[in-house]
Amino acid sequence: MRPKLTVRNLYKIFGKNTQAALELLQKGDEKAEILAQTGATVGVQDASFEVEEGEIFVVMGLSGSGKSTLVRTLNGLIEPTSGQILIDGEDVARADAASLRRIRRDKISMVFQHFALFPHWTIAENVAYGLKVRGVSRDARRERALEVLEQVGLAPWADSLPSDLSGGMQQRVGLARGLAADPDILLMDEPFGALDPLIRRDMQAELLALQKSLKKTIVFITHDLNEALLLGNRIAIMKDGRIVQIGTAQEIVMTPADDYVAAFVADIDRGRVFTADDVASDAITIQLRDTPVREALRLMEKHGSHALYVMDGKRVAGVVTYRDLAACEMDTTTPSPTIGGSMITDYPTAACDTQLHELYGPAGQGLPIAVTDDSDRLVAVIEPGDVLAHLSGDANGNGAAEPEAAVIEAAAMEKEAAHVQPG
Repeated sequence: MRPKLTVRNLYKIFGKNTQAALELLQKGDEKAEILAQTGATVGVQDASFEVEEGEIFVVMGLSGSGKSTLVRTLNGLIEPTSGQILIDGEDVARADAASLRRIRRDKISMVFQHFALFPHWTIAENVAYGLKVRGVSRDARRERALEVLEQVGLAPWADSLPSDLSGGMQQRVGLARGLAADPDILLMDEPFGALDPLIRRDMQAELLALQKSLKKTIVFITHDLNEALLLGNRIAIMKDGRIVQIGTAQEIVMTPADDYVAAFVADIDRGRVFTADDVASDAITIQLRDTPVREALRLMEKHGSHALYVMDGKRVAGVVTYRDLAACEMDTTTPSPTIGGSMITDYPTAACDTQLHELYGPAGQGLPIAVTDDSDRLVAVIEPGDVLAHLSGDANGNGAAEPEAAVIEAAAMEKEAAHVQPG
């Protein structure tokens, strides 16, 4: 399936000698050298990426990295010097004035950092502005404006003025205006940058909640790495007008492309980047029935596991540990013991998308965490040591299995010692 947005070899150079600057840039000269020789400023250089339909694609970088210039080329607010910008296969960079107006009207909306609301229009009128430009009737505009204001929680303020609203509420109006025209692509240029931290977090959560139902194609610009990691399905990191890495939050944190990206992610809270799915492994299970303890012990020894989840058909019944089963087998008062008598029914669980920082407590129980799907079916398990190893930056989990092996070895030694007869 063709991507919704494709950018190929995009350049933007500001100044009069753009062609000479472009040739120098393509030869490998640096921005500072080009400025000195031609007086031209490089805004974006050789940017290429694709955005899938329904994806939040975040472009991040420090001030002056070119991210805002890049996003403004996507809807023709800034004309690129060279390259292609394809929306559903149509090249925005080569569109004439009439085609560009149609694309802006029908396919793209933009949300700005500083709201850009008309101060003497009501909230509903501000939200309906794009529809007014389209020629939509007054009643239809009003109906649509109220619909999207309801989505962002501002319907009661439809007839208020922007000055009656807080900064966070005004930004919701900007978001609602972007959504009102039902665009294919929503461009968001540091939309939460002017908000207080607490309001900013609320807006981030609100955007993610809206995206679950709206599934818009979003290009989101930010200078905040934590925001990028939270919102982006994929992230493009820019420096000096160039995209230096594109990847998921996990890919960028685990395998930074260079020292610049590594410095960016050095102090990131990994517990808020990685999820249960990133550290989960295949679940080794055993059926409840009248399964002998010895069979479960052999299975654990084979896989080097200190615990097994017990299934009653397709349902999780509980979990058993090697230590408990070994003790049960050594208890001579119970002939041919089965695993049911040693089963723990209060076990930790998590969903696949649970962030690792939420697993600190469950991991502390010492039992494998059961990863379940929406139907409460067991799909994987997480060893407590793997959570800590991932958070410490040891992606391979080196050393995580040692405590489990030690438990098995110690229990096995206890079991063997119990069967040694005094001589």
